[in-house]
Amino acid sequence: MDKKKEILRRLSASDNYVSGQELCAELQVSRTAVWKIIKKLKEEGYPIEAVTNKGYRLLSIAEADVYNHETISRNLTTEWAGRPLIFKEETGSTNDDIFALAAEGYPHGTLAVASRQTAGKGRRGRNWISPQDGNIYMSILLKPDIRPENAPVLTVVMALSVYQAIEALPELQHSQAGSPETSLTTSAMPEEARINEPVKISFGIKWPNDIVASVNGGPYRKLCGILTEMRMEDNEISAITIGSGLNVNQTAFEPEIAENATSLSLTLGDQINRAALTASVWKFFEKNYQVFAQTGDFSGLRGSYEKGLVNKGRAVHVLDPQKPFTGTAVGINDHGELLVEPDDGGPVRAVGTGEVSVRGVAGYV
Repeated sequence: MDKKKEILRRLSASDNYVSGQELCAELQVSRTAVWKIIKKLKEEGYPIEAVTNKGYRLLSIAEADVYNHETISRNLTTEWAGRPLIFKEETGSTNDDIFALAAEGYPHGTLAVASRQTAGKGRRGRNWISPQDGNIYMSILLKPDIRPENAPVLTVVMALSVYQAIEALPELQHSQAGSPETSLTTSAMPEEARINEPVKISFGIKWPNDIVASVNGGPYRKLCGILTEMRMEDNEISAITIGSGLNVNQTAFEPEIAENATSLSLTLGDQINRAALTASVWKFFEKNYQVFAQTGDFSGLRGSYEKGLVNKGRAVHVLDPQKPFTGTAVGINDHGELLVEPDDGGPVRAVGTGEVSVRGVAGYV
């Protein structure tokens, strides 16, 4: 008997309080054991009220952020992306988990998800701070039949998918169809942020793989980072993983990243259902991946990506280890590379992902 599921079933079936003594008798466990299970359920997001001399009561979970294998699976509508699903409360790195699963023979589409990472990875060897603060950390296993030089395109495919899933959040009310700017009613914002006029929120993609948000024309701050890693055998791809770290319900950040980081809940003033958002990301990814697989490049997705590209038309500083330069971003090409018109008047240059970073001349974007 899964005692955690049984307690959840018992609480769900009752409109009133269920005493700890009843649960102990039904499950034949101690009060301490019941308390530990209740504590675990609360940590997973279940809104359980505990009252002395009454017991435990499960409040409405319709809007609760319950994040586990069951809730993610229930929301998934994909054919292969996210199947099978491996969920852990804590892991070192979901990217590392995927490569371990690949070595065990797990199939294309396998998804590793964790509530917390102790060794999260960022681009260029950086650490990705991954607290257990209501965020999403996940990596997918891909076994594509493509040339290794085309693998970087998958990073921008993933970035587009996360961006589309955020734009599709039910918490948002679009000011007009297809507009990158969203009008949010003030009732959804924190009380201290409410004003008479609707709050203007813009989500976008900072090339190649950061999802960002701006409120009322303010600076863009980072919501999500993406890292793609590849394993080779005999000069062919054996496995690729795309890892994503998405700040969802986090309310505070480490000092070293606080200036440029934000979360969906801070941006929207509302708690976000992570299970539904996770499933939405993979719904969009599966659709976008099919387009990529058919064309072999980014041509079929380029238009959608450029609609959200916040670098476009902005002055950028390309941090190329060989020869850094400044210019104006004008878009991307069919390989997902950023097209930059140099300030020195030279021809437009295509900047690949690799070990090159792009920063705004006056700030992060």
